[in-house]
Amino acid sequence: MKHILLLLMCLLFISDVFAQNQRDTTYTDQRQGFEREHFVFQGRKVWLIKPTKGLPGKPWVWRAHFPEWHTEVDSILLSEGFHIVYLNTNDMFGSNAAMQIWDAFYEYLVRQRGFSPIVALEGVSRGGLYVYQWAKRNPLKVSCIYAEAPVCDIKSWPGGKGKGKGSPQDWNKLLTEYQFSEEDALGFLDNPMDNLQGLAACKIPILHSVSLKDSIVPYLENTFPLVQRYINLGGPATIMPMTKGKQTLEGHHFPIENPERIAQFIKFHTLQKGSPLPASDFHVLRSDFQHSFLKFKNEKKGVVAFMGGSITESDGWRNKVCQYLKEKFPETAFEFINAGIASTGSTPGAFRLPSEVLTKGKIDLLFEEAAVNDRTNGFDSLAQIRGMEGIVRQAKRSNPKMDIVLMHFVDPEKLIDYQHGVIPSEIQNHERVAEHYQINSIHLAKEVFERIKNKEFTWADDFKDLHPSPFGQEVYFQSIKTFLNNAFNPVPKNDVNTAYTLPNILNDGSYDKGRYLSIKNAEIKSDFISVDSWKPKDGAGTRKQYVNIPALIGEKPDAAFQLEFTGNTIGICVASGPDAGIISYSIDGKPFKKLDLFTIWSENLHLPWYLMLGQSLNEKKHILRVRILSEKNQKSKGNACRILHFLVNDGG
Repeated sequence: MKHILLLLMCLLFISDVFAQNQRDTTYTDQRQGFEREHFVFQGRKVWLIKPTKGLPGKPWVWRAHFPEWHTEVDSILLSEGFHIVYLNTNDMFGSNAAMQIWDAFYEYLVRQRGFSPIVALEGVSRGGLYVYQWAKRNPLKVSCIYAEAPVCDIKSWPGGKGKGKGSPQDWNKLLTEYQFSEEDALGFLDNPMDNLQGLAACKIPILHSVSLKDSIVPYLENTFPLVQRYINLGGPATIMPMTKGKQTLEGHHFPIENPERIAQFIKFHTLQKGSPLPASDFHVLRSDFQHSFLKFKNEKKGVVAFMGGSITESDGWRNKVCQYLKEKFPETAFEFINAGIASTGSTPGAFRLPSEVLTKGKIDLLFEEAAVNDRTNGFDSLAQIRGMEGIVRQAKRSNPKMDIVLMHFVDPEKLIDYQHGVIPSEIQNHERVAEHYQINSIHLAKEVFERIKNKEFTWADDFKDLHPSPFGQEVYFQSIKTFLNNAFNPVPKNDVNTAYTLPNILNDGSYDKGRYLSIKNAEIKSDFISVDSWKPKDGAGTRKQYVNIPALIGEKPDAAFQLEFTGNTIGICVASGPDAGIISYSIDGKPFKKLDLFTIWSENLHLPWYLMLGQSLNEKKHILRVRILSEKNQKSKGNACRILHFLVNDGG
């Protein structure tokens, strides 16, 4: 009995301690006549000031550092229905780790507390590190930025490497937080004043209040260079020098003139934004990313591949995804494979994948897109299914646990389809494959259409082209980031070792064993030559991946070769340039067929062009015979046939 009483007393004591801790961290008080809620988020203290009567949609201001400093603007906005929020990450100097906490806190407020998805950021002094680092990573979630004497370059403060005095103690703390050496910090290229292209493209208004006498965070080393760069990039910016009243701390502390004007700046730019559509509305999450998450988190290494056309190859959303992954998994050593090649879609992808991606290592996460080029290049529905299914089956066969996301990018024709209530056929075809293999999808074309319809932006002024503007790249990235955050949650504890079994094939002719066959396998009959490194000399454009490589070249009528191959498919990848000719070909002695190698792009470009000559063949040995005809396209300058790869579907 004594033991039971003792146990009960211990439990009561523990309960009292827990309750006291809760009271210490979760409570309400008053500030400036408004209720303030205190709580803890991920071990960080938070407070949230509530207006007496909030505006619809819960607009809010997010303060970074020194939240008790200059509260005049807050009071005005509270009286007009805004919430004011503060998350204490004061010792983190806007680091990547701090940004992860900020991201999670933003999601908490928006998803669980119903706050607006668009927030006004306010940063005082070192608070500038936080608001700009978060805004650059999330520009479409920001209405405007107001900053007072903000730190915009760590070399100025706390480094003190310019005219400012700096803070040696804080400099050492920053080096520790960022895991920097002195040399790393001096070469740091992601200060608030760096990499402003996306923020400027989104036209996020910024307003800085500064003192011309500030020797702690000198405006000439911080605000002025940031604003100059921002304006040069097309971003809207205003500087308000504060010259009235007593200034202290060597000009770093100064009275705020006309706080009403600052409050009006925040109110105007926040309320005129409207409510954006949730990105998750355009995501199809058929399976989580448990494997890649645990691989990145537990094994501290990962291989991520990007497969697609020029929208993938070019810098933009892809770079931002790489940065996102490195920041989300800071201890992980990543290998990123950029297998994007301009002008290529799903059929080229199925034959490129083995040599250009799968041979590079065991892929954990694959991003795939082909909807734009599958349409632009004229591949029919059957080819679109065969190509995409070939990519998915080869990928899953190489690593059954590979996580795959299929992205459908936008072009003007897709916008027209959606305008008429039609899902683009290439997206329907790719989705058939995605559904069959339970692959995740991001409908970016549909998202762009609906956001334009929602008056969030325009095609002509903002997105501009199927090769997105910097603004369009942000639209793509923010949607992909939202998708990844959802796919990585809830956080799994253990990897599931369930064996993955490929479903039955959708189409027997799919390129699930597609690969390149070397041109050296050809038997030359007349006037073709094999060169080890081909490069055009006519000045026409090229794709960098398709020059300085072996080529089988014929430039005269009646030039001929034959090729023995196995498998159910045969095709050629040619460099279709200004002098591309017309060939005739025969498989296994059947009647010859004619094929024009010249394309609508060939006049100025040696385009890598993938052409299928025979499909649904018997799985046996075959003979392909090819000869160049004397006739040619009326726009062509010659009769050339330059073969860079043979395409076979036999699995090697």
